[in-house]
Amino acid sequence: MEEFVEVKIPKSLYERIKEQIEGSGFESVDEYVTYVLREVLANLEGEDEEVFSEEEEEKVKERLRALGYLD
Repeated sequence: MEEFVEVKIPKSLYERIKEQIEGSGFESVDEYVTYVLREVLANLEGEDEEVFSEEEEEKVKERLRALGYLD
């Protein structure tokens, strides 16, 4: 099991994220922020390996569809 640490963000940003993820499938702001940071790091590092399993990727796509980012 992974260990966790606390990261502080402005409350206004937290509230905006919280509103955006309602009904999206993300269970919490923490889960969403973790997803976004993993994606950003993967892009910056130019990773060719899978960051998520196929099942996880499909779940993320469903969440992004719910947010209106995918058709």
